[in-house]
Amino acid sequence: MTAAPPAPDDAGVVARLRSAGCVFAEDEARLLVAEAGSTARLEALVRRRVAGEPLEHLLGWAEFCGLRIAVAPGVFVPRRRTEFLVEQAAALAPPGAVVVDLCCGSGAVAAALTARVDGPEVHASDVDPAAVACARHNLPGGNVHAGDLFSALLDGLRGRVDVLVANVPYVPSEAIPLMPPEAREHEPRTALDGGTDGLDVARRVLAGAGDWLAPGGCVLFEIGEAQVPAATDAVSTAGLVPRIAEAEDTGATVVIGTRA
Repeated sequence: MTAAPPAPDDAGVVARLRSAGCVFAEDEARLLVAEAGSTARLEALVRRRVAGEPLEHLLGWAEFCGLRIAVAPGVFVPRRRTEFLVEQAAALAPPGAVVVDLCCGSGAVAAALTARVDGPEVHASDVDPAAVACARHNLPGGNVHAGDLFSALLDGLRGRVDVLVANVPYVPSEAIPLMPPEAREHEPRTALDGGTDGLDVARRVLAGAGDWLAPGGCVLFEIGEAQVPAATDAVSTAGLVPRIAEAEDTGATVVIGTRA
């Protein structure tokens, strides 16, 4: 975020947010003041933010890849570092690509790829009904499906998918209590918890990806840096050719598996 001096009447809000640990207190105050519309509503929003609710849930939207993505309470908030996943996926998508976004959450990745790829056929799916409803708002007229991973997809997509992105949960179960309260208390655990080593859902995606990818198609997912060796092995075990992409500025790490 780009900080600018807060307006005089924002000063009290800034102080309260800063004392609550909000790193970008000035920017958050400005957004909350703009959203509130009244003193009473502003007070309610600030109280909820200080109590730990995600800013994006209070605003009703998150900025992602230059888009305003609608985000509802209880739905995973798209992270800015995941923009690197979008960049990598877009670079691999030919014009008219068939793109699938599994574990789509709010549909942010699918919406960003719809905007970046030339004439794509985009499908998205999630197991969480709240996420599916949110994604349908962000992908009007799009193909948003409810269900667990590939079981949600139309059978006609088998063997046709050029780019398969999956923003899978990859936090190891034992690390969930160490996450910020705004994540662990306000986002669904299914969107955070990746199992013992954080790669349980990624392995499930990889196990099924080969049946859905077109020849030369790719599957991409985000992980932590320490998970690279295990994730690379999982891609190879699934019969795909692994590659790792890293963003130095954000620390994002993306695994790419290509069907030979």
